[in-house]
Amino acid sequence: MLLAEVAQATQRLADAGVPSPRNDAEELAAFVHGVKRGELHSVKDPDFDARYWEVIARREQREPLQHITGRAFFRYLELQVGPGVFVPRPETESVVGWAIDAVRAMDVVEPRIVDLCTGSGAIALALAQEVPRSRVHAVELSEDALVWTRRNMEGSRVDLRQGNALDAFRDLDGQVDLVVSNPPYIPLTEWEYVAPEARDYDPELALFSGEDGLDLIRGIERTAHRLLRPGGVVVIEHADTQGGQVPWIFTEERGWADAADHPDLNNRPRFATARRATP
Repeated sequence: MLLAEVAQATQRLADAGVPSPRNDAEELAAFVHGVKRGELHSVKDPDFDARYWEVIARREQREPLQHITGRAFFRYLELQVGPGVFVPRPETESVVGWAIDAVRAMDVVEPRIVDLCTGSGAIALALAQEVPRSRVHAVELSEDALVWTRRNMEGSRVDLRQGNALDAFRDLDGQVDLVVSNPPYIPLTEWEYVAPEARDYDPELALFSGEDGLDLIRGIERTAHRLLRPGGVVVIEHADTQGGQVPWIFTEERGWADAADHPDLNNRPRFATARRATP
């Protein structure tokens, strides 16, 4: 019975315009029934929980899957998320993968990493987990987001602070090996084209940044230059439509070298990197 219900729910979600209807129908079925997705067939007909249709109705209204389940998966992490914090996206996993490779390639015993605009803490926690000897620092401005960040970082070794990414970590100037950020980068003019899951549920502070979407990235360029040691690296996520623009913010005239763009798993421009030039 449950698999038949999942098939029906899949069609309902598809009709509502949900991008991944089958995945979400199965995830919600597993969530409601307390099993893994691969175990849905083991749920007996009498054990079907009618609350399934309640959560399907919420997803039909384009409430994010992660808000309904209260969790988001990111690399090897399971994070708590909900209203007030940006839900981490799969595209950002490519950013973290590049950052991990870059740090491991450095001849530094205990690399110092700063995550600007940490949100749920996904990037900082992934780096702390996968680069065991790293010293990771993270900053978030929003008090609403920090409710979730603190939950996720409880018991971790990440140095979490509340503040503005543009003037954060003055005590670390010139000492950082890698700066990473997934900042807001959607142009204000694109508001009506943003998916309802983001536009209606993610905090605006985490989405929009000026007329062209690059206001905060321009500010982070200065912050990263201040924080990084010579030879240190910055990696910053951007929209797939901004691939030709972001590397140009990290110019030689502003003290950078090797500015480049990189694709995500869908081969779309997703993040830019640059190295602080050696004087």
